[in-house]
Amino acid sequence: MSGGEMGPSDQQSSVSPYEEALNALSSLILGRTRADASNKGVRLDIMVDYLKMLDLEDPVSKLKVIHVAGTKGKGSTCTYAESILRNCGFRTGLFTSPHLIDVRERFRLDGVEISEEKFLMYFWWCWDRLKEKCSEDVPMPIYFRFLALLGFKIFTEEQVDVTILEVGLGGKFDATNVHGVPAFTVPQLPEAMSALESRASQLGIPLQVVPPLDPRSLDGKKLGLDGEHQYLNAGLAVALCYTWLQKTGHMEGMYWDQTGSLPEQFVKGLTTTSMQGRAQIVSDPHTNTQNKDDPNLSGLVFFLDGAHSPESMEVCARWFCHAIKEDIQQQDSLEKPPHDSQSDADGLIQNWPNDGNNTKSSGRNSRQILLFNCMPVRDPQRLLPCLVNACAHHGVHFHKALFVPNQSVFNKVGTHALPSSDLEVDISWQQMLQRVWENIVHGDKGGSDVKTEVSASVGGKDTEPSNIKGCDSSTVFPSLPLAIKWLRDSVQENRSIRFQVLVTGSLHLIGDLLRLIRK
Repeated sequence: MSGGEMGPSDQQSSVSPYEEALNALSSLILGRTRADASNKGVRLDIMVDYLKMLDLEDPVSKLKVIHVAGTKGKGSTCTYAESILRNCGFRTGLFTSPHLIDVRERFRLDGVEISEEKFLMYFWWCWDRLKEKCSEDVPMPIYFRFLALLGFKIFTEEQVDVTILEVGLGGKFDATNVHGVPAFTVPQLPEAMSALESRASQLGIPLQVVPPLDPRSLDGKKLGLDGEHQYLNAGLAVALCYTWLQKTGHMEGMYWDQTGSLPEQFVKGLTTTSMQGRAQIVSDPHTNTQNKDDPNLSGLVFFLDGAHSPESMEVCARWFCHAIKEDIQQQDSLEKPPHDSQSDADGLIQNWPNDGNNTKSSGRNSRQILLFNCMPVRDPQRLLPCLVNACAHHGVHFHKALFVPNQSVFNKVGTHALPSSDLEVDISWQQMLQRVWENIVHGDKGGSDVKTEVSASVGGKDTEPSNIKGCDSSTVFPSLPLAIKWLRDSVQENRSIRFQVLVTGSLHLIGDLLRLIRK
């Protein structure tokens, strides 16, 4: 194991072996640039050089691969495919991105993220050989390319039966693109379909359009991942797995019902699939206002979805509206009726003006809050209207929007990859998001002249930092922990209300939140 070249000596003595490896990995992050054919670090041919340096050319050529590309849905499709084939009895390797909390999430063996021990062993094996053999003409691989190489090393050494690879930055110049295979796609817009057909023709490979999965094929069960759009992803995963089984000669034991039902292994794989940060519901364990042993009775529940495109925002909105209604119904079945419904109503009027932006259940009122951030490369004037309009179409209106910067930093990988606790952070981007929000909520009344006032009493507390910027319908917090504190304080002060918080716009934000609430 290596790492002697890493950083100053005083840092060496204070970090664990795992953090040392993550520090080395962080040094490969050059910036937030996307794939570019002129960038030597992302050339496809340089990936072949790296494979030669690691003696992986022959082992990688023997991998049986399912390769998934696209702008959205590829992570879900990969996860469905892995679950199906694992339930068919195969040893699976899954490579996805990004990770939410720990980089080891990107490498899964039989559905479980790789152990820290194995990660370190394979990491330093690759690192030492590349450090020794790389040169000015073939520099150390950039971050994602190194992760792809590490994945190839892991899956070849662990002798998986099938490797499912998710494209990171785009098909042509992506680090995972060292295979050419038959292609499948879900229905696309005409322009996108034309591009796919043209590329498939150039490569001389067949392109098959796969319809959404018929829900009846699941024998009355539900997909493991929520949302109508998941039937598209599930249908694609079924087609990929069926073709893989057929081409590898493993169809024996697969019973295909002529009435349309899927084989038992497929149904189990599709209905037991799970994925962090995509249509995920997490109750806050710190705000359980009724029964300490039952997290379902928490006064604060987070609805997590990493949507970050206009199309995925609409899908996210539909899922959220459906999920909060189910959540309310579940609460009605779990909670006893209040002893004094009038006092609850009085508390609601006193603490939260009833502006129509709340949903009433028999025992409790629920209030919808948005917790949002997106990267500056995204256009919030396209994202936020899609979200608001889709929610409004289903009768859901947010009481308040909270805007926060990401906690994790883009150029640091690690379990503690958080910025300093200094409250003097740059929140100009979040203030811009807030202005966009106010324009949407108030129309012409908001405009570009919406001003954010310093909130000296947020959540009823007078101890908040002075750089929290609040309006009636939105607040900018300088950090995620302060936003969570505001939510928890609000729950404690309004016990008759269940706060349903949609967290979206960035998978980095979702990873930060999961890390914080699980402490």
